[in-house]
Amino acid sequence: MNWESLIYDFITYVIFAYSVTLLIFYLLIAIYSTGDARRYMHKNSFTDYKTLVSSPHVPSISILAPAYNEGATIIENVRSLLSVYYSNLEVVIINDGSKDDTLQKLIDAYDLEKMDFFVRQQVPSKDVRGVYKSRNPVFRKLVVVDKVNGGKADALNVGVNIASNNYIVCIDVDCVLEQDALLKLVKPFIEETEVRVIATGGVIRIANSCLIEHGKLLKVRLPLQYLPRMQVLEYIRAFLLGRMAWSRLNGLLLISGAFGAFDKDIVIKCGGYYHNTVGEDMELVVRMRRYLEERNIPYKVAFIPDPLCWTEAPASYKILARQRNRWSRGTIETLQMHKKMFFNPRYGVLGMLSYPYWFFFEMCAPAVEFIGFVALLVMSFFGMINWGTFVLFLFFIISFGYTYSAFAVLMEVLTYNQYKRRTDVMKLLLTGLTEPFLFHPFVVWHGVKGYIDLIRKKKSWGEMTRQGFGQPPA
Repeated sequence: MNWESLIYDFITYVIFAYSVTLLIFYLLIAIYSTGDARRYMHKNSFTDYKTLVSSPHVPSISILAPAYNEGATIIENVRSLLSVYYSNLEVVIINDGSKDDTLQKLIDAYDLEKMDFFVRQQVPSKDVRGVYKSRNPVFRKLVVVDKVNGGKADALNVGVNIASNNYIVCIDVDCVLEQDALLKLVKPFIEETEVRVIATGGVIRIANSCLIEHGKLLKVRLPLQYLPRMQVLEYIRAFLLGRMAWSRLNGLLLISGAFGAFDKDIVIKCGGYYHNTVGEDMELVVRMRRYLEERNIPYKVAFIPDPLCWTEAPASYKILARQRNRWSRGTIETLQMHKKMFFNPRYGVLGMLSYPYWFFFEMCAPAVEFIGFVALLVMSFFGMINWGTFVLFLFFIISFGYTYSAFAVLMEVLTYNQYKRRTDVMKLLLTGLTEPFLFHPFVVWHGVKGYIDLIRKKKSWGEMTRQGFGQPPA
C-alpha cells in the first residue's frame, strides 16, 4: 500500500467517524428536546400569569441594556422595555460612551436629571460619568447610566454595579420583548427548590420584516430577505432543539447575550463579565458553572422553549460575516480559558459531555469541514476519489441535514407556531434546501476566518450596523 492510499484512507475514515458521531448527537438532541418541550408546554398550561404579574413576591429584576450609538432607535427601544409586564422591575440603560445623541435623546424624552449616586465597584469596570433618573414618576423604573466607552462586557459590568435588584436580565437594547417575557423567564427561579437556578434563557426569534410599532410586536412575518429567513431556520434548530436538550441534561454552556437572566450574587462572586473576550455571554455562563462545580453546590442553568425576545438578524453578507467571525473567536477563547474541564470527571456533565461536544462539534467544525474540502480538491486532482461512494455519502449528509431542519420546523408548528401561514412554512422549508450550497459554506468560511483573526490577536467586536425596525412592505 503506497502513501497516497494511506493518506486517503486516514482522511476518509476520520471524516466518516466524525460525521457519524455528529449525526448520532443530532438524533439524540432531537429526541431529547421533543420530550422536554412537551413536558414544559403541559406544565406551563396550568400557570396563571395574571396572578403572577400582580404578585408582590415575584423576584426583583434589573434589566441591563448597553447602548452605543443607538440614537436613531433608542427612544422606541426603551419604550419597549418599559412596557413589559412585571411588578418588581428596574430598567438600567448603560450609555457606553456613545458618540452620537443617544444620551441627549434619552434626557429629552424621559425628562432625566443627573443624580448623586454612589456606584459600588462590585465587579471591575470603567468610570461612570453620571447616573440619571426621571423627574416624571411615570418613568420611575428607568435608570440611565453614562460611562466611558469600554465595550459591551464593561457596560454590563457597570450595570451589575448599578443594579439594585436580586436578578439581572441582560439584553441587547434593540431587542423587542414579548409582554410576558420576564414572567416566563423568571419562573424557573421561583419553581426550583432543590437546586439553585443561576441562569435562564428563552427562545430568540428573528424580527426582520415583522410589524413593530412603539416598541411592540404587532404582527409576525417571515423575513422577506434570504439571509434573515435562513437564520430563522437556524435559530429554530439551535433554540427549540439544541438548547432544550442541553438544558434537560443540565449541560447548557450558553445563554444568549441578546436576552438572558442571571443570579446577580453568583455573577458578582464570579467577577462579572470578562473584558478580554468577544464571547462574554458564553464565557460568563461557563465560569459561573465552573465556580459552583468546584464548590460542589447543586445548581441548574435553565432554558425554556417560549419565544420571548425578537431581534434583528444581519441582512447583508458583510454584517453576517462579522457576526460569525466573532462567534468563532468567542467560542475558541472561552474553551481555551476553561480547558481544565476538558474530559475532567470532577465537572460531571459539564466536563465529560458539554465541553467535549462544544470542542469537537462547535469549535472544531469549521476547521474540519474546511480541511475536508481542501482534501477533496487535492485528492480529486490526483484521481484518488471514488466518486460513486462520495456522491452517495454527500447525498446522505445533505438529506440528513434537511430532514433535521424539517423536523425543527415541525416542532415549531406543533409548539408555538409563530408562522401560521402555510406559505411561510413552505418558504422556510424551501429555504432549507439551499443551505448546504449557499448559507452553510459562507458560515464555515467565516468561522475559519475567526480562527485566523484569533491567531492574529484581533480583538475587535466588528460593527453590527442594523437597518432598524419598521413596517415591512405588504
